[in-house]
Amino acid sequence: MIISFDLDDTLILNNKFDLDKRNLFHKIFRIEKLRKGTVILFKELKKRKYKIYIYTTSHRSISKIKWMFYSYGISVDYIINQQKHQRSLLNKNIYCSKFPPSFNIDLHVDDSKGVQMEGDKYGFKVIVISETDKDWTQTVLKSI
Repeated sequence: MIISFDLDDTLILNNKFDLDKRNLFHKIFRIEKLRKGTVILFKELKKRKYKIYIYTTSHRSISKIKWMFYSYGISVDYIINQQKHQRSLLNKNIYCSKFPPSFNIDLHVDDSKGVQMEGDKYGFKVIVISETDKDWTQTVLKSI
């Protein structure tokens, strides 16, 4: 199974939800803070043999995203940024912020109800997690 995660407001954002602690390395290199529980969740998903993709419409480079996760001791299998997203929809008559079927993604995790509406419209599965959900990792695990 392939599970993708949105970055902004889902896994990364200051002052909206609890964040994992950063070490000195993270601070020196200004590596973004991850939502508390992300590292443990990703390790559990890897243990269960799931593939983890990051699907963001930000313009961060793929290498920057990969390096960020690697610095927390976790790996992701594939990264889709805005440029890849736009290329994937170039010749399709689909207009949406995310389209996981283009990348064979089985389930997408996001904070946006708009992405959920796109999932309903285009037939892909989305788990919407709230910034106030303290037990968000269990929300994801129960949904899969």
